[in-house]
Amino acid sequence: METQHNPQQAAHQSDPTNRARLRWRARRGLLENDLILTRFLDAHEETLSDEEVDALTRLLDLADNPLMDLLLGRAEPEGETDLPHVRALVARLRQA
Repeated sequence: METQHNPQQAAHQSDPTNRARLRWRARRGLLENDLILTRFLDAHEETLSDEEVDALTRLLDLADNPLMDLLLGRAEPEGETDLPHVRALVARLRQA
């Protein structure tokens, strides 16, 4: 029984289904969120690390208004999103 994780095996970039799912989840009800996330994915989707994909997935679990507050700098990550890699991605998203 193998317990080692092969990062290449589950890499976001190598699985078109995972990429499509992430892009679909990035479509939001609030236009501002949709624009920021789409612009970011258009520029960086193919080069996202698995850690960045995890951070984006955590952000996409948020409701639209709390996500917008994070993206516009009106709030900072807290609770389950208060992690270094999530904070780093939020900083990148704010520049998008």
